[in-house]
Amino acid sequence: MKIIPITASAGITGFESPASDYLQLPLSLDALLIEHPSATFIGKADGHSMQGVGIFNGDILIVDRQLQVKNRDVIVANFNGEFICKILDTQNRLLLSANKQFQDVQISQHDQFTIEGVVIRSIRCHRPSHLLTEKN
Repeated sequence: MKIIPITASAGITGFESPASDYLQLPLSLDALLIEHPSATFIGKADGHSMQGVGIFNGDILIVDRQLQVKNRDVIVANFNGEFICKILDTQNRLLLSANKQFQDVQISQHDQFTIEGVVIRSIRCHRPSHLLTEKN
């Protein structure tokens, strides 16, 4: 990630800005958001089933493949050929939604089920970006 030095000025005369001590912000979002870069991928949430945990349609999901899955983790998985984002109940073999309008799903021995990783962060985009749109 390229770091761009930013000069901050409050534009108010007579008072020094509290931001004046931070003329350059050496901030790397990669270092703050991603613990295992070689095992991390980014996906986009599609749907409304995870709103109860703060994941909304169109949010960016940061998914870590290196983490050991724990009970009730939010995961991304391949379930019968479809990528899903759900809460995993390991004790009852259930995929849980975080929205009461959606039913929980039992994982049976006949299902194709592969955990792709644990969702460690979600990011809400307030303005559409051409960087996040699919190229046709």
